[in-house]
Amino acid sequence: MASANDSCTLCQKIGLKPFTKENIYNYYIPLHGLVSYGILSVNVMNPSMALKFLPKKDLTNALLVSSIAGTAFYIYGRPHLGKVPSGKRSMYALLGSSLFSMGSVLAWALIKSALPKDNAALATIAGIATGAAIVKLSTDYINETDKLA
Repeated sequence: MASANDSCTLCQKIGLKPFTKENIYNYYIPLHGLVSYGILSVNVMNPSMALKFLPKKDLTNALLVSSIAGTAFYIYGRPHLGKVPSGKRSMYALLGSSLFSMGSVLAWALIKSALPKDNAALATIAGIATGAAIVKLSTDYINETDKLA
């Protein structure tokens, strides 16, 4: 039978953090939002593919809300906002996460309209690639901002 220490070691081996209140708010909820963001990119760029793997119901709004929530928790917990009162910090986090997620959806819609209509694979790759680039650039920006705090 595996002990709690064994599961922590397994978590470390695969790169996950221990389940603490801080890690849930600042790591696991943002991670869930990131996964939702990735699925959202495919859903926007290639809805027929998303319907093959997801329930028959359109989950675009649920994915968008999850992406916004995860990003908001990520922004809220950043060191550069540590001295900002929690109400104001919450509003900053919600604004930043909404602009990030909604801006990405808009970018994907524009990119999709510029791509050939009959190339679903290209649209999927473009969605995932641009989503990854947006996440990388955004996290780099936030990390640089944190260094100034």
